[in-house]
Amino acid sequence: MRHQPRATVPPTAHADALVAQYSETWRFRLGAPESVRVTPDGREVLFLRSGARDFVRDLYAFDVRTGSERRLLTSADLLGGADESLTVEERARRQRLRMSARGIATYQLSPDGGRILFPLSGRLYVYERASQRVRALTDDGGAPLDPRWSPDSSHVACVRSGELHVIDATSGAQRRLTTGASDGVTHATAEFVAQEEMDRMEGYWWAPDSRALAYQETDEREVERFHIADPMHPERAPDAFAYPRAGRQNARVRLGVVAAQGGPTTWVRWDREAFPYLAKVVWNEGAPLTILVQSRAQTEERLLAVAPDGATRPLLTETDSAWVNIDSSVPRWLPGATGFLWSTEREGRWQLELRRPDGALERVVVPPEVGYRKLLRVDATTRSIWFLASDEPTEQHVWRASLDGPATPERLTPLPGEHDAEIGGGDVRVVHRNALREASSWSVVRGTQVVGALASQVEEPALAPRVELVRVGDDELRAAIVRPSNHRAGQRYPVILMVYGGPHAQMVGQARARFILHQYFAEQGFVVVALDGRGTPHRGRDWERAIHRSFGDVPLDDQVRGLRALGARYPELDLERVGVYGWSFGGYLSALAMLRRSDFFRAGIAGAPVSDWRDYDTHYTERYMGVPSGDDDPAYRQGSLLTWADGLRRPLLVVHGTADDNVYFLHGVRLSDALFRAGRSHEFLPLAGSTHSVADPAVAQRLYGRMADFFRRHLRP
Repeated sequence: MRHQPRATVPPTAHADALVAQYSETWRFRLGAPESVRVTPDGREVLFLRSGARDFVRDLYAFDVRTGSERRLLTSADLLGGADESLTVEERARRQRLRMSARGIATYQLSPDGGRILFPLSGRLYVYERASQRVRALTDDGGAPLDPRWSPDSSHVACVRSGELHVIDATSGAQRRLTTGASDGVTHATAEFVAQEEMDRMEGYWWAPDSRALAYQETDEREVERFHIADPMHPERAPDAFAYPRAGRQNARVRLGVVAAQGGPTTWVRWDREAFPYLAKVVWNEGAPLTILVQSRAQTEERLLAVAPDGATRPLLTETDSAWVNIDSSVPRWLPGATGFLWSTEREGRWQLELRRPDGALERVVVPPEVGYRKLLRVDATTRSIWFLASDEPTEQHVWRASLDGPATPERLTPLPGEHDAEIGGGDVRVVHRNALREASSWSVVRGTQVVGALASQVEEPALAPRVELVRVGDDELRAAIVRPSNHRAGQRYPVILMVYGGPHAQMVGQARARFILHQYFAEQGFVVVALDGRGTPHRGRDWERAIHRSFGDVPLDDQVRGLRALGARYPELDLERVGVYGWSFGGYLSALAMLRRSDFFRAGIAGAPVSDWRDYDTHYTERYMGVPSGDDDPAYRQGSLLTWADGLRRPLLVVHGTADDNVYFLHGVRLSDALFRAGRSHEFLPLAGSTHSVADPAVAQRLYGRMADFFRRHLRP
């Protein structure tokens, strides 16, 4: 076969403008409507929005009848130009939420729709919608954490200094409900693994009648403390965090119930030795307090109903030989406790079920072939439910189904894309659509009619991604190919693999924003490729469980065979010049590729890589790798980058933020140290003060430029 000429395409001015935009706009996220809420009467839609290059959010209201928008509140109005201050705990919580916003970063609409609660710079404020007035609540007891309304809208609960407090929203009187918090013991806050890995940010829950609260007691006295120091300010003491490494001691968690007026705690009783993880707590109207607990190995979970005296009875049990996934949108009790909704992968794919009050199966509401993903809302009046689903992994759609039917569920979003929705009162919903060829949109729908849209301030990219989605291989790996804007047919291009490859995340989908950074690298004279192999979500139980105890093999093998299949189909891909880049799990996989497959990959960049899974948290690591069986567990040895450090033969750049409290900086340091001791030359770039994400626009822009230069030097000499 005659060889095609290799491309020699210089970086363009468009690429420079694009990466500047990408950095200054926080990856084109700034300016988008966030925290969208429909008022109970369906008359207004509330949301937060910043400027296109501004992290400070303001609160807005959209009038459903007129389609007009008005700004309700700004942080500047309340702070008078003063700088916003955050506690260490609040910064950590926002990191768990992947939130870089400032100003009015979060808010809570009261259940009756009359008032809005929001924290700002260590204080709580209430906005009265009728009078449009703002007042501050008491700040006694310290900075508030996780403030939330009672169901009857009369009180606000929050956590101060590790204790649960309740504030009368009218009089402002505050009552502390718990005592005994100390160094290592807190009340009403979720532990690290619940926030980071279980999708559970809450540590307390109101009773439906507002007369009591359930709360979590967290004892972390036996959990290791990790410390994060600021290398730019050695005079400052480091921040300490309880961090449970795989195979080591977790936080000890129990659940209590206390009256909203104060009094003794009734402790909930379950086998906490066999099921130490409190994965989910729900307390729906008319239904018993219900908890979901998991075994340490996460191969079994039990849904339990709690009696007033704290005793529990089982409703159902889920088991899986590998692990049981958590769907944080269920269980959801129906009014009157006539039954509850539950999801399961028991039949090989997710399905949504209606269960009787005793847990017995009533019927399947959403069958496996629909591709259920998340429950959005239950309408007791119409006996309807809204949910997210798709049988195609690169898309996501809003659906509706009847609780009574045998009718087929109805898809409400006909256009291709990745959709989400906020379903509110008055038959009003806001549908968020991400599309491949156009900007994201937030449509306000009443009944079947689109009545308007929430305005977005997100900038249009200087260069639109040129994306082709394809399927390759016998198992139809989903793949994306991004070409430079001056791509020439008949020429061969070096390839950059943009990789994640791990659980619960995808690289390939119908959303333009996924591929903007890909386009920047393509403009340097590359074809950029992304692949979703086994272990990624939305392709069934067996597909996802294929990585069980196989982090060091299956994800990397799938990336290589996917690239080879693409190379066979597209001769323009020069598989003799392949680079790889990823962050977090993708950083781990990038480094693994360079250490184990130097025959295939020519250069790699590993951002925030996990160097050894024994140094990552319990709930994530043990779910996929199992609880370590000993110091020489074969899955952990095979999956560790340190095991393969002497295999590096090609250029590798390791990047890590010094303030990372997810994949701690020790991972980057340990990998660099192992490479150095093995005599393997590499580059190590510490990002001073950066966490698991790089929020500083100046740092981000310089980082992407450094990465582009690295690939140009090593793949296009």
